[in-house]
Amino acid sequence: MKTQYAFHFDSSRCTGCKTCVIACRDKNDIQDPKLAFRTVHEETGGSWSRNEDGSWSQNVWAYFVSVSCNHCSKPACVRVCPTGAHARHEELGGLVLIDRDVCIGCGACAVACPYEAPKLDRKAGKMRKCDMCVDRLARKELPVCVAACPQRALDFGTVEELRKRHGDDGMIAPLAAGDYTKPNLLITKCAQAQPAPERTRSWPDFLNDKTA
Repeated sequence: MKTQYAFHFDSSRCTGCKTCVIACRDKNDIQDPKLAFRTVHEETGGSWSRNEDGSWSQNVWAYFVSVSCNHCSKPACVRVCPTGAHARHEELGGLVLIDRDVCIGCGACAVACPYEAPKLDRKAGKMRKCDMCVDRLARKELPVCVAACPQRALDFGTVEELRKRHGDDGMIAPLAAGDYTKPNLLITKCAQAQPAPERTRSWPDFLNDKTA
């Protein structure tokens, strides 16, 4: 069986502190405030209602989701890249990496990715994204976001290892459902977690073909 690396995220542990984001920015020397390889989303909802006796009731909820590149098994970025800069490397545990010498910064990958992982490095004119700290993996070290998380909301390993340790509750909002790209992200839901939407925006028509 081929090795497939993955992230695990426990939404019941995440407090939205963004230590993972800061650690990633520091490790990758990211200076552009609009460029980030890992992001933390805050999901909120619910409402307040006034009862007949004048009291108030509420069903409000909130939770955080930390996400980076999911190194998908069927990566949309690879399918749309016109130069072949995006490639899935099975010899590296299924990591999806960008060859910056080949990338022309066209942004097709950013449009295709339902998780908004590829970002434009405006200074370099190239696309960049999470590489799962491939250099640290070569030294048997955890990705820096996983190592830095004070709540241990993030974990790393093979899909099989993570599933044994944590199980997998499936995607949650605001992340898109995993039907199209088969993301290698396992999630433990918190009590407030909402179902993942089937789509988050308009994608290329080919993404509708689940057999592609």
